[in-house]
Amino acid sequence: MHRFVVCCAIGVVFALASPDKGTLAQVDPKATAFAAVDRNSTEIGKVGDAIFSFAELGMQEFETAKLCADILADMGYEVETGLSGIPTALLATYGSGQPVIAIHVEYDAVPNGSQAAGVTERKELVAGAPGHAEGHNTNAAVWIGAAFAIKDAIEKHNLAGTIKLFSAPAEEQIISRPYFVRDGHFTDVDAAFHAHVGSSLATSYGVRQYAAMSVEYEFSGKTAHAGSSPWTGVSAVDAVKLMDLSWDVLREHLPPTQRSHSVITHGGIQPNVVPDYAKIWFYFRESTYEGARHLYERAHQVAQGAATMTGATFEEHVLAAVWPTRDNRTVAEVVQSNIELVGMPDWTAEEQALARRIQRAAEVEESGLRTGTSSLSEATQSTSSNDSGDITWTVPHGRITFPANVPNVPFHHWAAAIAEATSIAHKGSVAGAKVLAGAVIDLLTNPELLLEAQETFAQEVSGSAYRSLLPAGQEPPIDLNAEEMAKHRELMKAHYQNLPIRFR
Repeated sequence: MHRFVVCCAIGVVFALASPDKGTLAQVDPKATAFAAVDRNSTEIGKVGDAIFSFAELGMQEFETAKLCADILADMGYEVETGLSGIPTALLATYGSGQPVIAIHVEYDAVPNGSQAAGVTERKELVAGAPGHAEGHNTNAAVWIGAAFAIKDAIEKHNLAGTIKLFSAPAEEQIISRPYFVRDGHFTDVDAAFHAHVGSSLATSYGVRQYAAMSVEYEFSGKTAHAGSSPWTGVSAVDAVKLMDLSWDVLREHLPPTQRSHSVITHGGIQPNVVPDYAKIWFYFRESTYEGARHLYERAHQVAQGAATMTGATFEEHVLAAVWPTRDNRTVAEVVQSNIELVGMPDWTAEEQALARRIQRAAEVEESGLRTGTSSLSEATQSTSSNDSGDITWTVPHGRITFPANVPNVPFHHWAAAIAEATSIAHKGSVAGAKVLAGAVIDLLTNPELLLEAQETFAQEVSGSAYRSLLPAGQEPPIDLNAEEMAKHRELMKAHYQNLPIRFR
């Protein structure tokens, strides 16, 4: 790895010393890729802005998927839709032969996140509608920008290798990527990358996030007149309430590392009718695969107890199940070398002022935008989850955090959407696209480096045999969020941005 870092350092000196960037691009694939990103920086911003305007919930990202598919096809990628039976999932492929490098990102919005870009007071574009209050729109912008830059470098420098681009619907519901792994779409992949919005330009190695399972419990009972003869009915809502209460009581006897949370998604229709149907949705999170599985098994016992106490019956549906995310040290070192090569964006005084106003709106520390890159470090495992976890236990993997949002502002707060279609997001996305493209090119052009990544990966995961948490025969819940999106989509169309986007 040290030889690679030294070579990168020499390349940086050469790039800084050379007055002729065109000449450098003729001999250096990475310089070609960076030039392609710079040349198309406006288009990268337009991709993010368009997806910001669509603001589609998971499994309902139809406008977003079409836009991305059209752009990638225009670039020359071969695009497959409906991956793993998910209508809004894409697989775009370019190149031929080995190595095979995958890039995967999400592009879904969050409920109730609608917010006008650049406006630092609460201003919903459509009342109650979804919005990009995490910034997944910029994930897709980085993905698209890097895709063009890598393709340009492969084409102009006759590089061997295949690029596979995966879009991952419904990350907020941790759904799609475990299905991709289960269905064999990563079997031939040599290494993979994930780009995700943040407020820094950073990477890390080691275990980074929690395992999780997303499970619905549907209870069925018997209707009755709640005033005249409630004793003849069986309340499904009672069963749901008992399950929720019982789980809360159980928390004291679960490991303190666990995280579990629920919402009652169907709680009856009218109080004068004993309800015969009710539903509760749980997320179970733990630091390990085994821990998440244990929570799920305990919850099954709790549901059975609630059904027994009320006389109801129940069915459980596993919507999603993911491993903890982890990243390979060798790939992280490759990413870090490109972070140091690219550097943070040059923020204007106006952008810094906007960032501080956003922080004030979110009632967090008003520190402005970061100006320096982060150093490489071992990850501290957080209690959040991402459905990329299964990929990260299958192939050497690296994650790039890029600075398209504002420090200290929590994801899913409405203020987290303010910057996501402004110059802050545009500049951060350009930086992220360069780092991502540069890291991919390093693996394409350095077989010894890729071999090292695969060897260190094997050491890192030894003793942890990957197996899917998904039940046998489980199919993705493709109707998820359809009803919620249908409430808002027509009104949201008035805010769609459909400017022509073409990378050249």
